[in-house]
Amino acid sequence: MKIVSLLSAGTEILCALGAGANLVGRSHECDYPPMVKSLPVITRPTFDITMSSRDIDAAVRGRLASGEALYHVDIQLLESLQPDVIITQSHCVVCAAGDHDLAQHCQRLSGQIVSLKAGTLAEIQRDVRRVGNAIGKQIEAQRYLEADALRRAEIARSVAGRPQPSVVVLEWLDPLFAMGNWGPEMVELAGGVCLLGCAGKHSAAIDPEPLLKADPDIIIIAPCGFDIHRTRRESQVLQHIPGWTQLRAVHNGSVFFADGNRYFNRSGTSITDSIEIITQILHGSGKSPNHEIWQAA
Repeated sequence: MKIVSLLSAGTEILCALGAGANLVGRSHECDYPPMVKSLPVITRPTFDITMSSRDIDAAVRGRLASGEALYHVDIQLLESLQPDVIITQSHCVVCAAGDHDLAQHCQRLSGQIVSLKAGTLAEIQRDVRRVGNAIGKQIEAQRYLEADALRRAEIARSVAGRPQPSVVVLEWLDPLFAMGNWGPEMVELAGGVCLLGCAGKHSAAIDPEPLLKADPDIIIIAPCGFDIHRTRRESQVLQHIPGWTQLRAVHNGSVFFADGNRYFNRSGTSITDSIEIITQILHGSGKSPNHEIWQAA
């Protein structure tokens, strides 16, 4: 079986189920596990992703308003690979290429299209099963989910009875976006109380005022698509928000940067790693942080 994944979360799921060797193509965002980086790249963004957060936001909004695509899909390359299964997504038109980018080409593609649409932790588990069913890895999917449930149960035991700090997770910096989707659920499983973001709903832009009013104990900054180094560079814009330095989390040194691209923003098998990271940030674990993954501001 030959598989193409146009979604980084899908690629992680495929590899976790033991189908990495079946991958013949990937999206430009698929980078884990590292072995997938050698595969042909099917997609690319149609805007400059090296711009500032503010300029990226403006470019995305402008292209959406005018009906322009955010991602280019190399249909000729995709056809030439002759995949039996194509993993894509229909959850967010901004974050990755999706089935909407393939719609006009469906008749030319012979492979089965599996479109993932997870906005909650339960839906991520559902997508693991869907991928397993599509590629004949049902048993592997069940084993993975059982092992994952044990990891989450251990996290729950480790935080039981501990104080629950209030938390805001920022998924974009300029403008500010409070993390929705599975973000609030992750915070709650890690033993915190998530403010601003709505579980199961898309992340949304907020004015600074709600953040200042919420005044959380802890702020985690994990922008969509950014690693920790770019997050630190982009974070300078926060200093220009009136009242930022008066926030409790800022004053107490409880602002943390995290690798949003690799961990927080993917609806795949790294999501429990993300919960463990939040647990470390909120409660400590006796481990020194991996500074490539998260660090204090």
